[in-house]
Amino acid sequence: MAARRGAGSGGTDLPVVGQPPAERADAARSRRKLLAAARALMAEHGGVGCLSMDGLAARAGVGVGTVYRRFGDRGGLAEALLDDDEQLFQEAFIFGPPPLGPGAPPLARARAFLHGVLDQMERHADLAALSETRSPTARYNVPAYRVYRVHLGQLLREADLEIDPEYLVDALIAMVGASLFLYQRRERRQSLAQLKAGIDQVLSRLGPRCAPGSDEPATEQETS
Repeated sequence: MAARRGAGSGGTDLPVVGQPPAERADAARSRRKLLAAARALMAEHGGVGCLSMDGLAARAGVGVGTVYRRFGDRGGLAEALLDDDEQLFQEAFIFGPPPLGPGAPPLARARAFLHGVLDQMERHADLAALSETRSPTARYNVPAYRVYRVHLGQLLREADLEIDPEYLVDALIAMVGASLFLYQRRERRQSLAQLKAGIDQVLSRLGPRCAPGSDEPATEQETS
């Protein structure tokens, strides 16, 4: 999955996932056919557990070698299935209206961004978790993570906190990771609203209040 360049939160370019190099028309049709077949399999069988390279090849009517050449493995297939929605989200936080997009204070944007990642997880956590299974550090090498890290890191530096932004950025993104999200939602039975409230509590203690459009410090009652 290649990336294109776009204006970042502070004027710095950010890579945006979902813009692969130009494909031949037949290759593009093949990719769309395979992804449509994969989505149909998930819809019919209740999620990502049914996805296999052999099963996808059979469903799409192609050789299994074609599937492996296109996606590499199940993790690569999951990453490709996430692309369309991921591109829309990235366009929103790079170019969209505040507080997610430019124009709001940095911690307000950080709050909106982390809430947005949780919303992404609510829709696609199983696929996101599958895309991170290639190696112990696969999560940190997928294009989306690199984009998130650059974007959130810029906001943290703009906020001028008393915590090293290079450390803090990974710690904050870890709070909205797919495996943790699945554990919190399915095993701990925490609601999406509870997870967002937890993010808010952490951010409110880092610096100025992170509510959209406000730079005022949170009161003790607001953060309790």
